Amino acid sequence: MNNKQTRVEKDSMGEIEVPADALYGAQTQRAVNNFPISGSMLPRPVIRALGLIKHACATTNHHLALLDEARTVAITLASAAVAEGRYDDQFPIDVF
Repeated sequence: MNNKQTRVEKDSMGEIEVPADALYGAQTQRAVNNFPISGSMLPRPVIRALGLIKHACATTNHHLALLDEARTVAITLASAAVAEGRYDDQFPIDVF
């Protein structure tokens, strides 16, 4: 991981170093390490769509009384930030 600071994450396969500022965990880092196939990352419109879908799901589940207010607020704020592009660097997996 060069000179970047890392943290150790654990999953069913053991421990792995992940960038300290990453919002993802061990399994995403394993995919990054093991499948650098094309160098192509998820297109911006796909990441935006993921954020919009997550936002809609949280809102719907709240209206159906399946998700409490605090979680709804947290998820809708985070998913809006994803849709706006503020976390594009947190989707590092090669699309192929």
